[in-house]
Amino acid sequence: MVTAPVLAGMPAVRGRLTPAAPLAPLVWFKSGGAAEWLFEPADRDDLSAFLAALDPAMPVYPLGLGSNLIVRDGGMPGVVIRLGKPFAKVERVDDVTLRCGGGASGILVSSTARDAGIAGTEFLRSIPGTVGGFVRMNGGAYGREVRDILVEATVVRRDGSVEIWPAERLNYRYRHSDLPEGVVVIEALFRGRPGDSAAIGAEMDRIAAEREASQPLRSRTGGSTFKNPEGHKAWALVDAAGCRGLTRGDAQVSEKHCNFLLNLGQATSAEIEALGEEVRTRVKAQSGVTLEWEIQRVGVAK
Repeated sequence: MVTAPVLAGMPAVRGRLTPAAPLAPLVWFKSGGAAEWLFEPADRDDLSAFLAALDPAMPVYPLGLGSNLIVRDGGMPGVVIRLGKPFAKVERVDDVTLRCGGGASGILVSSTARDAGIAGTEFLRSIPGTVGGFVRMNGGAYGREVRDILVEATVVRRDGSVEIWPAERLNYRYRHSDLPEGVVVIEALFRGRPGDSAAIGAEMDRIAAEREASQPLRSRTGGSTFKNPEGHKAWALVDAAGCRGLTRGDAQVSEKHCNFLLNLGQATSAEIEALGEEVRTRVKAQSGVTLEWEIQRVGVAK
């Protein structure tokens, strides 16, 4: 841990600043290289001051739970920012509104909403990530998306300034928003509707059981690999192209749900990404459809 003063010209912090930090333990695929720097801020002011003092040329990348991510084997230049416990709180604002930290999980948000009798956030139970990540990507499942519940998001920009973005400013599309790279979502306001806690809990249990039955949740995976093209299901296109169970090294297309890639043991990020590209090539040849990656691929190839 580095708190002050400064290694290699980096700003002093109150949180934790670690050089050459391995990222594989922090991402679901358990592969990839190290971050040049990993910063876990103590609070909003610590993050804001750090970014304001950081060399503007230094890249910044926010990391959530690492569930929708391939970190390439050469690692991440610049600073990876990980929001820990200080940013993982969820609190009720009124009868239908929750204030959620950017580091809070979808499970925590939906469980808090259930206990408060707030319906409409049940789908977050199925998103394996944090508020910051699914606000940025307009995460969704089971017919609902973040844009259906977001009121506003509080962000810290690359220069350290703090802004509140109303939902309309994010200009949500399918798995995409207008948030610039390097902007860190530290808080979101979600609004649901009045509901019965028992009914909300039952719906969350149904979603959890359906995911368990259909997805390889206990594997080293990155979640849904490709976006659903207009008029298609990505998994069906992958299956029709004969890719179910396809391997490259220890990387495999899941046999249980073929829009998931797996690390069966010692797969490198290069093998996982190359397998995904082979799937895209085969799907294009078989159906004429070009699959777009939903998983983020970041860092430097080795």
